[in-house]
Amino acid sequence: MPSGDFQSDKPADKNIVAAWRQQLKTGFAALKADFSNKPNASRLFKQHCKLIDGLLIAIWAKANIDKSCCLIAVGGYGRGELYPYSDIDLLILLPEHASDGTTINIETLVGLLWDIGLQVGNSVRSLSECIVEAKKDLTVQTNLMESRFLTGDAQLYQNFLNEIDGTLAEPAIVTKFYNSKFKEQKNRHAKFNDTAYNLEPNIKESPGGLRDLHMIMWITQSLNMQSARQVKAGNTWAQLIKLNILTPLEARQIQQHQQKLQLLRIRLHFLSNRREDRLLFDFQNELAADLGFVNTPRKRASEQLMQSYYRSVKFVQLINEILLKSLQQIINATPLAIKPINAHFEARNHLLEAKTAGLLQQTPSAILEAFLLLQQHPELTGMGAALLRNLQRVKKLVNRDFRQNPYNKKLFIEILSQENGVNHAFRAMNRYGILGCYIPAFGKIIGQMQHDLFHVYTVDEHILNVLANLRRFAKPELKHEFPLCSQLFATFDAPHLLYLAAIFHDIAKGRGGDHSKLGTVDASRFCKLHGLVKADCTLVAWLVEAHLQMSATAQKSDLSDPAVIESFANFVKNERRLTALYLLTVADIRGTSPLVWNAWKARLLESLFNATKHALANRTLYAQQAIATRKQEATDKLNKYGLSTYSYEQLWTQFGENYFIRHESDEIAWHSRLLTPHLNTTEPIVRARLSPSGDGIQVMIYAKDQNDLFARICNFFDRMRYSIVEAKIYTTDHAYALDSFIVLDQSGKSVSYSGLLKFIEVELAQKLDESTLLEAPLQGRISRQVKHMPIQAQVTITEESDHNNHKLEIIANDRPGLLATLAHTFLLLGIELHNAKINTLGNRAEDSFLISAKKGQKLDAQQVTALKEALVADI
Repeated sequence: MPSGDFQSDKPADKNIVAAWRQQLKTGFAALKADFSNKPNASRLFKQHCKLIDGLLIAIWAKANIDKSCCLIAVGGYGRGELYPYSDIDLLILLPEHASDGTTINIETLVGLLWDIGLQVGNSVRSLSECIVEAKKDLTVQTNLMESRFLTGDAQLYQNFLNEIDGTLAEPAIVTKFYNSKFKEQKNRHAKFNDTAYNLEPNIKESPGGLRDLHMIMWITQSLNMQSARQVKAGNTWAQLIKLNILTPLEARQIQQHQQKLQLLRIRLHFLSNRREDRLLFDFQNELAADLGFVNTPRKRASEQLMQSYYRSVKFVQLINEILLKSLQQIINATPLAIKPINAHFEARNHLLEAKTAGLLQQTPSAILEAFLLLQQHPELTGMGAALLRNLQRVKKLVNRDFRQNPYNKKLFIEILSQENGVNHAFRAMNRYGILGCYIPAFGKIIGQMQHDLFHVYTVDEHILNVLANLRRFAKPELKHEFPLCSQLFATFDAPHLLYLAAIFHDIAKGRGGDHSKLGTVDASRFCKLHGLVKADCTLVAWLVEAHLQMSATAQKSDLSDPAVIESFANFVKNERRLTALYLLTVADIRGTSPLVWNAWKARLLESLFNATKHALANRTLYAQQAIATRKQEATDKLNKYGLSTYSYEQLWTQFGENYFIRHESDEIAWHSRLLTPHLNTTEPIVRARLSPSGDGIQVMIYAKDQNDLFARICNFFDRMRYSIVEAKIYTTDHAYALDSFIVLDQSGKSVSYSGLLKFIEVELAQKLDESTLLEAPLQGRISRQVKHMPIQAQVTITEESDHNNHKLEIIANDRPGLLATLAHTFLLLGIELHNAKINTLGNRAEDSFLISAKKGQKLDAQQVTALKEALVADI
């Protein structure tokens, strides 16, 4: 670099750099203060761009860049939409044969921009390189469409515009651009599970986010690159009005929702002090307060904020679909292929359209008929833009009179009863605002958040996920996912009843009270109004009321206890109810979050289903038969190992009769084979194996009983980062502890079991030595979701009617060391543990314990109170 050029290490130039840095800092602070005083997105964008423009022009001039180069703003900065912490996208345009000195000066310039605190995303290209890159790279093409001259050679920029506009305006390029952007949008939406209704959505990238509006802008600009230079982002909607693609009312609605999302994103940047586009729980409360939302008895301020957000993204999704379909017709310019469907509708290029513009207004029943036709005609790819627009105009006609119309009721049940397309039809009905009008109770839970730390979707989205999961059971090509569910679904005589139960199972959430019971009233009324026979009405209502019971029984009760199975069999009453409840339960759990379902939960539910089915078929003496069957099955397995009945007879005697109530035949055989030689061992015996019935590892501990055994075991697995999901705590007649645990890797990653089982056997046996100090429980950090959306801890202790035990149920925020902490509390208060079911749902712990006082004595009222107080303090 020549000696007279700018050098940031020279004292004089250091002062200039410091002044620029201060100018940026002061200017940004002023922007923030002005926005805080008077929030206005357009004003902030304009001021922010002006601040950055001025700095860049001054730095460019001082850096002595070759005058034949020019500096161009591109991307969001180019269209004048610069958020507080967004990257500043720049193109440094070079002449075709730039000198080495120019290249060096530009490298210095870029380093300088970073030094003063600008978050720059830059590219350095000649004009010919821009053309080549634009033709092969969609991102480059999109960036260059949104260019804005900053400084340098203005003629070079004009040449750039002419070349880019001419290249990108070619019909083949425009068509390719549309198809590529449409595919890009589909892929982007897929990253968010194709839903806008995540509880922590991305304002920019999620379906219905700002990027969906940018899509329309880019496609519109690509239609006429020459005029697009005068039709930047703010005027895109005006251009679409001129093209008769958009109405003035729609344009105003778009601008309202766009401004709401822009303001929310700006606030989020300022609040997080970074480029954060996710509406994380961490910020929802403060954002809600900033926007004037206040808590009410029914809804938190943050819930109101998010419902407002979901309303905006729902509109954006809809307008995105309508406009993309309209623009596609212009871009592709293919001859219109019209095929009659029926008296009301026809297919236009495989899109459903009404034959007459006033059809829906004159014949409101055609609203539901349209969704039914989409199911019955798989060649249709969706609804056309005109039909979608008309749906929005007439959806208020789906009112009380519409719902009372017998023909409309028939159409709705017919949609539910179709062999194909049920899930797609209901998602479309929800997306276009019809489902919430037809079922008003559903309309009330659209965008309703669920702060329970394991549902990751809004209530309406969860309900539709459950419906989708039921539909997966119906598809033969997906039977490998859930073989038993697919088999049962194929033989179930009325799938539409399951769909109705799915729609109503959570429909009463957010009203206060028991949502299962409130939803039962809604479901029963709906079924009666739609003419379902009494038996079907009763089944749907019962499924809604009972939809949590199978999951609760499987995950909180000892399924090896015949009394538990008998009780559940009495609850379901018959096999048809059992099958329906099982299918709904699996679909429901899988619909809460991609992370909640696992093979362990699948095994529990399947075991409960099979055991209950057997109990229903053998109503008399089920318990006695179950125990006799277990003994015989265990004997048969042990015979295969060459063990005679005599060899383990003493072992079975010492274990006591209750042992056979608490353990399945596979466990009995495993214990007998390994422990027969060690009946009166003085050293703890630990054995581990891969769980024979699902995920994880099964661990058996056999040792002389000691008070701190459970606490030591919990500490050990906590430090291994393994979660205990089930614990059977059993004391034999000769005062030995025979404990069995199922443990899962907390990380959820694939684990190599080579050497792991041996490690558990050796290391855990050493930790059980009473002569070693009992370690304190781990005190791990709680997750950020728990921190910002905690649930109220619940401790319930109820007396068991048939023995001296109490049932302890705990619902709490999950955290590392929680179970070990509970174990220490049990130890301190002299609580004896007999069984534990540990259920973790996301960041929510729902644990169930069977407990007593020492030596199996019954807890008195004072002990129960003391335990409850201690546990509330612990969790």
